[in-house]
Amino acid sequence: MPTKSKKTTKKTAKTTKKTKLKKSTKKSQLKKTLKAKFIRAIGRRRTAVARVRLYPHKKGDLEVNGQSIEKYFPGKVYEQIYLAPLKTCNVLGNYLITIKVQGSGLKGQLDAVVHGLARVLEKLNQEKFRPILKKRGFLTRDSRKREPRKAGMGGKARRKRQSPRR
Repeated sequence: MPTKSKKTTKKTAKTTKKTKLKKSTKKSQLKKTLKAKFIRAIGRRRTAVARVRLYPHKKGDLEVNGQSIEKYFPGKVYEQIYLAPLKTCNVLGNYLITIKVQGSGLKGQLDAVVHGLARVLEKLNQEKFRPILKKRGFLTRDSRKREPRKAGMGGKARRKRQSPRR
């Protein structure tokens, strides 16, 4: 009989370990969901990619690559462009928004940020914001890219070879 009791204790030990493991994973998943209370979206333009996070339970300003957006995109013209989707949806200053952008130049990055902001606002409230943003053209991705150069064309994409004179 002592052999049976050893087997049963081994089984109960295994089941208690499993239940403890399940409880701990559930707790960690719950912590992750509480921490990660944000909506994310990606905006693109040329080779620029903007990863946008909107925190709906926090009020704040826009932040790009760890800097305020006014420092990253200086000037009134840029300000009008990046605030356009927020003003269109009437949510300026209501949410904390962080953006990480890379690739391309400043203008390409700005267009990627605008595209990402529009996408994240659409995810926030689809039936309210989607028609407004769609009508203004913020949800449409601008697919124009630089044309790659061709071999034997003197370093340009569309340049033709010079024909010999006769």
